[in-house]
Amino acid sequence: MISINNLSYYIGGRALYENASLHIKPKDKIGLVGLNGTGKSTLLKIIHGDYQPSSGELQKAKDCSIGFLNQDLLSYQSEESILDVALEAFKETLKLQEEIDAVLKQMETDHSDEIIHKLAKLQDQFEANEGYTIKAKAEEVLEGIGFSTSDLSRPLKTFSGGWRMRVMLAKLLLEKPSLLMLDEPTNHLDLPSIQWVENYLKTYEGAVIVVSHDQEFLDNCVNSIVEVSNGNLTLYSGNYSFYQKEKKERMEIQQNAYENQQQMIKQTERFIERFRAKATKSNQVQSRIKALDRMERVAEVVDDNIAVNFKFRFTQKSGRDVVVLDHVSKAYGDLTILKDTSARIERGDKIALIGANGKGKSTLLRIIDGTEKINGKRHQGHNVIKSFYAQHQLEALNVDNEILQELQQAGSGKTDTELRNVLGCFLFTNDDVFKKIKVLSGGEKSRVALAKTLISEANFLLLDEPTNHLDMQSVNILIQALQQYEGTFITVSHDRHFIRGVANKIWYIENHQIKEYPGTYEEYVFWKEQQTVNTQQSDNQSKSKSENKKKVFSESEINLARKELKKKEQELSQIEEKIMILETKKADLEKDMANPEVFSDNSKIEILNKDYQNLKFQEEELNAKWERLVEEIGELQESAG
Repeated sequence: MISINNLSYYIGGRALYENASLHIKPKDKIGLVGLNGTGKSTLLKIIHGDYQPSSGELQKAKDCSIGFLNQDLLSYQSEESILDVALEAFKETLKLQEEIDAVLKQMETDHSDEIIHKLAKLQDQFEANEGYTIKAKAEEVLEGIGFSTSDLSRPLKTFSGGWRMRVMLAKLLLEKPSLLMLDEPTNHLDLPSIQWVENYLKTYEGAVIVVSHDQEFLDNCVNSIVEVSNGNLTLYSGNYSFYQKEKKERMEIQQNAYENQQQMIKQTERFIERFRAKATKSNQVQSRIKALDRMERVAEVVDDNIAVNFKFRFTQKSGRDVVVLDHVSKAYGDLTILKDTSARIERGDKIALIGANGKGKSTLLRIIDGTEKINGKRHQGHNVIKSFYAQHQLEALNVDNEILQELQQAGSGKTDTELRNVLGCFLFTNDDVFKKIKVLSGGEKSRVALAKTLISEANFLLLDEPTNHLDMQSVNILIQALQQYEGTFITVSHDRHFIRGVANKIWYIENHQIKEYPGTYEEYVFWKEQQTVNTQQSDNQSKSKSENKKKVFSESEINLARKELKKKEQELSQIEEKIMILETKKADLEKDMANPEVFSDNSKIEILNKDYQNLKFQEEELNAKWERLVEEIGELQESAG
C-alpha cells in the first residue's frame, strides 16, 4: 500500500532519517515509538505529503486514502455543531442528500419521467452509501469517545482544544481512510474513551499507524512496532510488550557481537604493532590492516532505560491523617460534582484518581489542595507540606531562566551538583541544563515542572495528569521516582501503565460520591470485572425466575380465559383474511402503475398512487392489530392452561 525506500530527511545539517525503509501493508496496525525528537511526527508528515524527503522514494497505491490526526488540528474551529462537523466525513452522501432535496422541490411543479428517474437513481445511490444510517454512526462514535447526547448540538467553537481534537478524531474514524495516522491520540482522551478507541482500532478495516506513549494502548491495538532510532526504522512483529522483550534479546546479541569484535580488533592491532617492523611479516601485517579498514563495525549498545536513584529529603514527616473530607458537596450551578461525600487520605497512601472526564477529578484535586470552595469540611493534617503539579504550571515557568537556574530558584536547598543529578534523571545532561525554558518543547517543559515538584521538600504531592506529553522513557523515570517517594501522593491519570506502577489505592467518583478500592490497579480491574459478571448473573437469574414463575388461576378464571381466547382467535382469523385481501388489491394496483400507458398519464398515476397509499395505511393498521392480538392470545393461552 505504501513503500518507503532509502528515505533521508535533514534538518539543517542533522540527519533525522538516513536511508530508512518501511513497507505498510493493508490492515497493518503499527505503533511508532522512539524518544522525543527522533522524528516520529515528522515521518507521519512525510507520509501525508506535508514534508518532502531530502532523498529516497515514497510510493503510494493509487487508491490509498490517508487520514491524519495531528496536534495542528487543535486550532480548528467552526460555528457548526460537533455532530455536523463529524458528518463532514460523509461528503459524497451529504451531497446526494442535497441533490435529492433539490429534485423533490423541483417535482412540486415538474412531473416528467426524466425527473422521476433522476430521483430514483439518486435515492438508490444514497441508500447504497448507507445514507439513512450516517447520523446514527456519527452519534455512536462521538458518544463513544466521551461526548454526551446533549453535547452533539453544541457548536465546535464552544469546546476546549482537547475536546475539539476528539471531534476531529471522530470525523477521521467515520471517514475510514485506507491508512489512519494518529499522533498521540490518547493525550486528549479519558480512560473509558481510550478503551473505546482501542476496541474500534482492533476491528478497523484499514491500516493504522499510531504514535503513542501509552504502553497499554499500544499493547491492545497494534500488531507491530516500528522503532525510530539513530535515523533508522526498525520493525518488530508484535505488540509493545513483545517489542520490549525482543529488543532486549536483540541488544544482548548485539552487545555480545560488539564485545567479540572489539576483542578481535585488539588482538589484530597487537599483531600489527608487534610485527610491523619485521620484513618477513609485512604481507601478513598489511593484510590485517586492510581487513580492519574493510571491517563493518558493530555499534555498542546504548540502553535507553535509565535506572533512577532519586533521593527525596523531608524536613518534616506528616501526621497520620494528611487530608480528611467530611460531608463535602460541590456544584457549579445546576451541575453537581460531589454530594455529601467523605474521604480520608492517610500518610503513605499512593492514590490514583481515575474515571471519565467531566466527573470532577481535577475539581476534587483542588478541593484536596484547599483551593476550591466547598460545602462541608476539609481538614488538613499535622505537618503536611503540599506540592501541586498541573499542566498550567508549565506556564508558571520563567521562560527567560535556564533549566538549572529554574531549579535553583525552587528553594529546595540542594547544591548545583545535586540539582544536576536530578536533571540527569529527567534526561537533561551536560550543557542541556543551560538551555532557556523558552526553547524547550512541551514534553521538556513538563519534565522541568515535574523535577521542580519532586525536589521540593513536600511530604504530600498532588499530580494532575503528570504523564501528558512525556515519552515512555520519561514516564518510566517518573514511575521509579514515585516508587522511591516515602511521602503521600494522589495523582489523576489515564495512563494504565503509570497507575499500575505507582498506586496502592484507587479512587473514582460515582453518583457524586468518592469511592475507594483499597488495592492496586490490577486488583481493582479484577474486582470490577467480577462485579460486572456478578451483576449479569444476578440479572439473568432474576429474568429466569420471572419467566418461570407462573400464576395459579381459579377454575372460573380458566373458563373465562378460554371463552375470551376463542373470541380473540376468531378475530385474528378475520384480520388475516382482510390482510390477504388488501395484499391482493395492492398487487393489482402495482401492475396498473407499471403499465406504460398509465405511467405516462400524470393524472392517472396520481390517483392510483393515492389509492395505493390508502391501502398501505390500512394494511399497517391491520398488522398492528394482528401483533397486539397475538400477544393477547399468548397471555390467554397461559391463563387457560
